[in-house]
Amino acid sequence: MSTFNYQRSIRAGSEFDLVVAGGGPAGSAAAICGARLGLRTLLVEATGCLGGMGTSGLVASFGPVSDGERMLAGGFMRELLERMWQEKAFGPQVVPEFLHSQLNRWVPFKPEALKRILDDFAVQAGVELRFFSRVADAEMVNGRIDGVVLSSVEGLEYIKARAFIDATGDAALAAMSGAQCKVVLRDTDSVAPSTLCSLIGAMNWDDPAYGSDWRGVDAVKERVRKELVPQGIEDGFFSQEDRFFPGMNKIGPQSATLNAGHVFGLNPLSVRSLSDGMVHGRKLAVEYTEFYRRYVPGCEHIDLLSTAPVMGVRDSRRIVGEFELTIEDFRNRRQFPDQIAVYNRPTDVHPTNTSKAEYERFLQDFHGKDNLGHGGSVGIPYSILVPRGSQNLWVAGRCHSSDTKVHGSIRAQSAAYLMGQAAATAAAQSLATGQPACDLDTEDLVTRLRAAGAYLPQTGLSRQMTR
Repeated sequence: MSTFNYQRSIRAGSEFDLVVAGGGPAGSAAAICGARLGLRTLLVEATGCLGGMGTSGLVASFGPVSDGERMLAGGFMRELLERMWQEKAFGPQVVPEFLHSQLNRWVPFKPEALKRILDDFAVQAGVELRFFSRVADAEMVNGRIDGVVLSSVEGLEYIKARAFIDATGDAALAAMSGAQCKVVLRDTDSVAPSTLCSLIGAMNWDDPAYGSDWRGVDAVKERVRKELVPQGIEDGFFSQEDRFFPGMNKIGPQSATLNAGHVFGLNPLSVRSLSDGMVHGRKLAVEYTEFYRRYVPGCEHIDLLSTAPVMGVRDSRRIVGEFELTIEDFRNRRQFPDQIAVYNRPTDVHPTNTSKAEYERFLQDFHGKDNLGHGGSVGIPYSILVPRGSQNLWVAGRCHSSDTKVHGSIRAQSAAYLMGQAAATAAAQSLATGQPACDLDTEDLVTRLRAAGAYLPQTGLSRQMTR
């Protein structure tokens, strides 16, 4: 590959205590919580809204927030859920049990409402928002990030800060800073596929098939998966024999979001691959809309209103952290002294190709050995948020340090919000005490998070992180 040396002077902007790269679930929580802790905080987001996959990606359903017996989400995530409940931002079929006592329950919501709620939280906290901006480079001084270069319609700008959180999903800032990362794209046949989600209108949720509450919606969704999709495959309807998709979520009286149509073999770290994937994803959206019209009750007159402006990427690049959370930890329901959250969700690693064998592998994992069951949880230790040896950089969201199976569980939006609050709390503690990210007093961190409402049931604490 040829290279081009480029040097120029760019303007220097204001200095901050904390810069958060990425305004998805993890980044939104990190920036809001950081600002609430008194840090002058800048949030850099490539799109025009907060919420990431939940808003721009139209993945309008939170991963489970309960273990079937109690709500596991505390702190900022619980506050967000309570605010959304107050503002009727969930799908009309959502009942309190979805949040407090149902196992493996996805929680549908209205993307536009989530955008506004996160806007309100950020503005009230004093976060400086930079939409339509990206972190383009990082400047390292003595092993620490000294500042970052931002790219926007205004050109390039250098921003100095004392602490940084990478919530890009792709570990972009971590990679720019020289942190060791694991790229999970060497064999595209074994990488979780991406999906381009859609917004659907003119849905007839009053069709008798859906009954009067969420049970009817669930029943139709199961029928689609177990009976109607196989029928469509047998009929030769689909362009690819994709046996699994999450399906349609009810978000309003006549509206839904559709999570359907895997884009297999997509490389999220390649602009060319992402571009080709978007074109293919939009074609799949039309195909699945027509499938629903032909095969699914209540969908005879639905309209495809929009596809998401960003691809629904499930996995790409993760940091090599101070610790890697593994499937053995998950299956043992391991708890950690330094855990900053607990979570219960099956290892949702989607089928990586269209073979029956891979679909069966997915079903066995999801419903069998990789399902934590009622009252179960795995701890999310602080050390998976810290790039190995990092001084002033944390990550939150799906670029954390875990193996592929565990990643398929804790990459969910609800877990990402929990990680975001923890990363911001750690950054504030680091700036107050002088402790580097890789040697933080985790007993102090857990105590701070508990004071902020986090649910952290571990009985023993430690000043040293898990390694």
